[in-house]
Amino acid sequence: MLQVILFVLYAVLLGMFTLAVWRLRYAYTHFKMKALLTGVRTKDSLPSVTVCIPARNETHAMTDSLQRVIASTYPKLEIIVLDDLSGDDTSALIKAFAHEGIRFVEGSKLPEGWLGKNHALQGLLEQASGTYVLFMDVDTRLSPESIEQLIAYTLQEDALMVSILPRREDTPRASAFFSPLRYFWEIMFHRKSFPATASGAWLIHRQTLLDRWQGFTQFKDAIQPESRMSADLMASGRYRFLIGTEMLGISYEKKWRSQIGTSIRLLFPLLGGKVVNIIIAALDLLIVSAPLFVILSGLFVGWGINQAIGGVFYLMFTGLYAFYLRKVWRKAWLIGGFLWSYAVVQECVLAILSAIRYSQKAVTWKGRLVKAPKS
Repeated sequence: MLQVILFVLYAVLLGMFTLAVWRLRYAYTHFKMKALLTGVRTKDSLPSVTVCIPARNETHAMTDSLQRVIASTYPKLEIIVLDDLSGDDTSALIKAFAHEGIRFVEGSKLPEGWLGKNHALQGLLEQASGTYVLFMDVDTRLSPESIEQLIAYTLQEDALMVSILPRREDTPRASAFFSPLRYFWEIMFHRKSFPATASGAWLIHRQTLLDRWQGFTQFKDAIQPESRMSADLMASGRYRFLIGTEMLGISYEKKWRSQIGTSIRLLFPLLGGKVVNIIIAALDLLIVSAPLFVILSGLFVGWGINQAIGGVFYLMFTGLYAFYLRKVWRKAWLIGGFLWSYAVVQECVLAILSAIRYSQKAVTWKGRLVKAPKS
């Protein structure tokens, strides 16, 4: 009976591996910039861009983030930072960059029915004047040519919205090695009705955002409003998702604790806000991590063919994850690959915690309660 169960397990693992390989191959074919894009247009013909950054208690990361944006070579640039009622010195820090062209916007009291970040994004949009708006988190880092490359790609693709999976340029660090699988799942489960979308850096045509959805008002309580917008635009072929490259120069640095908090906030809503989906996801994750447990079972029952097969599957999934990390990490991707089993088990725990925390009404973002999505 045990051998039958193991045979079924191996068949399921092989199917999962094959599907994952196909999804990564699709991603690396479709989610990349196909050539070096240079500004062949004159300065006058370039569209203007407003960089919008919401900030709430961000003194730890604000200075580096703003210095990177200020260093941009894009000629028609406006930079706005909104302080969302921070309890630390974030406001003073933003104002200190006024002489560098940073425009400070003071956040207002959160209205009923709005999520804090969505309201901050709406406040930034109301102040923006650029043809395109680049919304980015404080954890996101730009290179001097990032905006120029992104605009060139957007115009070339005739896109109304582009989001970018940022690279990790700061590895090796614990916050990278033990990071959750958030963007990995975006690639794995990309489909036309729910396309891969990155929240840390996304560019959108400002007038489209205003005319189509009245800014963020239609999505004021959505956990990830940018995902709803990308799905809408994907249907008409006007949305693009990019995996960050060294040429594009968009990266991020985020502490492990912050990444954990983000995963807990996102996983339950992304799984439809249904407990049954969390259970299915947790079981799938346990199946994927099974090869390691099969190997370890050899310590108790002895080493045999099953442990050898488990070792092969472990190396297959480790290699697959390392292949993914090689695209999104600058270095140490091979070490990260061998932490695949840890990452999967961690993701299983986070999915369960996400459901529990939402049921307890204990999920917060920057000190504000986040309501459970309507199932």
